[in-house]
Amino acid sequence: MTADVRVLVVEDEPLLAEAHKAYTERVAGFVVVGVAHTGRDAMAALRSGAGVDLVLLDFRLPDLHGLEVCRALRAAGSGVDVLAVTSARDLAAVRTAVSLGVTHYLLKPFTFAAFRDKLERYAEYRRQALAGGEVAAQHEVDRMFATLRGAAAHTLPKGLDEQTLHAVLAALDTGGRSAAEVGARTGISRVTARRYLEYLVSADRAVRTPRYGAPGRPEMEYRPT
Repeated sequence: MTADVRVLVVEDEPLLAEAHKAYTERVAGFVVVGVAHTGRDAMAALRSGAGVDLVLLDFRLPDLHGLEVCRALRAAGSGVDVLAVTSARDLAAVRTAVSLGVTHYLLKPFTFAAFRDKLERYAEYRRQALAGGEVAAQHEVDRMFATLRGAAAHTLPKGLDEQTLHAVLAALDTGGRSAAEVGARTGISRVTARRYLEYLVSADRAVRTPRYGAPGRPEMEYRPT
């Protein structure tokens, strides 16, 4: 039986820290062994021998930037895995995170479904990586990286294509648009637009709400998450 993944939550906002802890404990196979609100507390927790496997790391901490925590970990020879949970959107931070071995980069705010997907993909990658022995061929290495990076998540249902999906997503705005409005903006039919929009809802990339105001059945409108 595979042991639970032991997680350290590092987040300076107490309410967010509790939310991330609660989210983590809703995912089977994960257990939170500590919560730290500063970079120094995180380093102390990792040195304490708690046996942490994965760090959920906010970058904007009050004392140290999360990337400095990563650098300190690697300089100390720690191979603990790190999942960045941050609002930092600058590409320099993303590049540095990759160079320091951050396994996932999750932007705030996010849905529980997106959070769970990252953890489940990490757990599957970890299961493969800890199996021992050697890989038999290139495709096994490719499968491990695809599991970790989520390449399989981009497989679309039959009849949908990436180019149209991106156009539909670009046609949405935070104020909400109906399938007919999206169809008019993208040059596809209302029925086709609705198929793409419903797919985005199922993938937690859009939300659907009724639009009231006109007589009869309310029209549905869609907004990006």
